[in-house]
Amino acid sequence: MDKKHTKHTNLVKKYNDNFAPNEVAILGAKCGVIADLVHEVSKRLSNYNLGYFDASHAKDVEQNTLAEYTFHHEGNLQINTSSPVNKYEQRLQFYNHDFVFINGNHYQGAKQILILDDEKEASVKKRLDQLTNIQFIIKLNEDSRYFDCLLERFPNIKNSTSYTINEVDKISNHIHNLIKENIAPVKGLVLIGGKSTRMGTDKSELSYFGKPQKQHVKELLESCSLKTFYSVQDPSEKENEIHDSFLNLGPFGGICSAFQKNPNTAWLVLATDVPFVNKELIQLLLEKRNPSKVATAIKGKNKDFPEPLITIYEPKAYGKLLAYLAQGYSCPRKMLINSDVEIIEVNDSLIRNINTPEEFKEAIRCIEKL
Repeated sequence: MDKKHTKHTNLVKKYNDNFAPNEVAILGAKCGVIADLVHEVSKRLSNYNLGYFDASHAKDVEQNTLAEYTFHHEGNLQINTSSPVNKYEQRLQFYNHDFVFINGNHYQGAKQILILDDEKEASVKKRLDQLTNIQFIIKLNEDSRYFDCLLERFPNIKNSTSYTINEVDKISNHIHNLIKENIAPVKGLVLIGGKSTRMGTDKSELSYFGKPQKQHVKELLESCSLKTFYSVQDPSEKENEIHDSFLNLGPFGGICSAFQKNPNTAWLVLATDVPFVNKELIQLLLEKRNPSKVATAIKGKNKDFPEPLITIYEPKAYGKLLAYLAQGYSCPRKMLINSDVEIIEVNDSLIRNINTPEEFKEAIRCIEKL
């Protein structure tokens, strides 16, 4: 029997809610109340990249004009667009956001926070179908009531977690947990298969610790509880290998290929020509990981730039890498030094590259003394 014809390549999709990777729509109150609540919560969660998706309320603009706010410690950035709402465009605009609040009076979010305001009973009744995944309830007043339409649709709604509008710290903490629940897991990626021109032989096959270095690096990452893959140039069907499908782009292509295989994980990328990287350094990198940044990278204290091949790349880095590729750049370091990255400084000796036979012999001597 012939296989069903598929028109497009079956790619793994990046996880998204309706408009963003992680979102909640707030509805059931006046737009000003919603906006004020978002602002107060955002001040308490300023270490994250937060956004607010709303329709413009100005009277002198077209009805479909959108207002988007990014909250950060230096203030709010507002972006106005007059294009129709398109979930694919919105997902691109919110690609780097850790969490997005949506004005549920205008747009439906995949998750919802319902505010109980007696004056908005008719509005809530009209939007019952939008209440598909209520996270918690906010009471505008201590005596705010559950509407009959809510009790009929959701008989157990009174058992839902609820706060009053003034309990901003508790509301913020609940939203903080929603953000943390969405933090991507980390997997390991060992980059092998380079040309090794100066070494004259495959650097991943060199033995510093009584085994091929690629095996040592994989075991090093696995000892830190990371499911780890080899990045290889030749097509492979092995479960622990990822074929580099971005041809002739070196490590850049290997990183992008890993994200193509799984765009919903963070990748700890490690080369095979840095034999002094040890378990303690990997654990430090994982401990200091900042998933709100594009990446968390190691940098030598006396170096000017981070090491792109001793780095945790967050899922949001995939879009950044592709954007740089679209501009004609295939250097992961260029992306890192021009992006919001967490930097961890260490002694230069821990991350020195071994590229020549002479350096290899010297490295062996140093390792034997450890």
